[in-house]
Order: sequence, then C-alpha cells, then structure tokens
Amino acid sequence: MKPELFCSADIPAFIEMAQHENWVVETWELEFLIESFPTGCLVEREASGKSIAFVTSLRHNRSGWIGNLIVGSSHRGRGLGEKLFLAALKGLQDAGAETVWLTASSMGMKLYEKHGFSRVDTIQRWVGSGGGSFATATSINEPPSPLVFPLDALPWGDRRELLLQTVMGRGESIITKDGFVTLQPSGKNRFQLGPFVALNQAAAATLLALAHKKIMEDTAIYIDSPASNNIASQLLKNSSFRVAGSNELMFWGKTPDYRSELLYGLATMGSCG
Repeated sequence: MKPELFCSADIPAFIEMAQHENWVVETWELEFLIESFPTGCLVEREASGKSIAFVTSLRHNRSGWIGNLIVGSSHRGRGLGEKLFLAALKGLQDAGAETVWLTASSMGMKLYEKHGFSRVDTIQRWVGSGGGSFATATSINEPPSPLVFPLDALPWGDRRELLLQTVMGRGESIITKDGFVTLQPSGKNRFQLGPFVALNQAAAATLLALAHKKIMEDTAIYIDSPASNNIASQLLKNSSFRVAGSNELMFWGKTPDYRSELLYGLATMGSCG
C-alpha cells in the first residue's frame, strides 16, 4: 500500500508521537510543511485508519530537506520508516531537487548511507538562557528584509525564500549588512535562535549579544549550530550555552556549496534546515 498524504487531521497524532521522542516540533511547523510541499509529507496508516508513521519534506529552490521521519514504537522493524523516507526522496527528486539534506541520529545514518547520503557535518543543539531583564522578543509578523535572502543562501548554496518568510514572520529579527538572526518563540518560556548567518566573527558576536539581551534570564534558548563552525561554538560557550545533543548533517545528490563558517544557527529544529 502506498503512503497517504499527511493532512492537518493527522497533526495531533504526530505531536503525541514526537513528544514520546522528546522532539521539539510545533503545530505551525507541520501546517507549513503540509501546505508548502504536500506531496512530500506522508503518513502510513493501519487498516483502521490510525496513523502509525510519518515523514515530512520541503523543497527549496534547487535543494530539498527531509525531516520528521518517525515510526510508532510498536510498529518499528517492519520497514515503514525506509518506505516513507524513499517516498519523500522520490517526491523531491521528481520536483527537481538536485541536493537533498537531512539530519540523522547515529542509529539512522546506516539507512541514509545505504541510499546514497553522505555526512558533511555534525549539528549540535546548544541550550542556554536569556541575558535580559525583561522580554522584548515577540512575534512581530513582519516580512523579512530582502537583505536576508542572499545572506541565507551563502552557507547552503541555495535560496530558501519560502522558509525564511515563514520562520522570520514568527519572531523578531536583528539584521545588519553582515548577518542576521531571528528570535523565534518556541513553546512556553523558550526561544530558538535561527536562522542565524554571519559573514564574520565580529558580526556574529554582535548579533548573538543583542539576541541574548532581548530574552529574559529565566527563558530557555535553543540553537542548532554546525560543529565545524569553531567560532560559533566558542561564542556560544562564552555566553554560557551547553551542548545538549547532536545529529549528523547529510546530503544526497549534487555536492552542495556548503559553507559552515557562515552558518551559526539553523532555521528550524531539524525539519527544514
């Protein structure tokens, strides 16, 4: 049986499943993916109609991203995850994606390597807290400045306007000619820093310091940052962030012009890059 399209009615089942895995995934993210690339967001159901496995994906310009591959714990070992993953990969290929990205756990790497994916970096999840005395970071729902589109394309080798318009519209962005960072609200008393791109260390330090001061001291901050960017790691350590986990960044297809030295924070927590 072919996977079916992931629809909005499936979101509560996905969220429940993701919570058991301690994933940071929100409803807005799934709604965005389902609307933006519906043929790449798929679900496997039992005969009763119960949703038991999911995958999401998103096409950018010349590239795509596979995220949120999850199988219910009582249904693992039956090949459902591989089936959904291959369906999402084919959907991106059919849509013209030359490069496909994903982040993989150490357990998942073998599956992706089997199908031609190569590791290019490690993405570390850093956790810290705000350094301000009052909350000024809010969802201001302003469209992103045109400055950010070419800046964001530099580390990835591709333009990602649709993703940026969505995630930057959720929060407050700090933008300079040499970089930008977005403060996204992410659940109760929590913010994500990202997307975060900077052309040099001075710009990155300034952006991180300004973002840090905009969030209250008792508010958690998450940022997914490439381990190969040593400057990013040092700046985060200096701001009392700690590494709470990691996944491997992998790609399939055309080798991307990936420049991790410019990338300080991903736009989402694993689902879109």
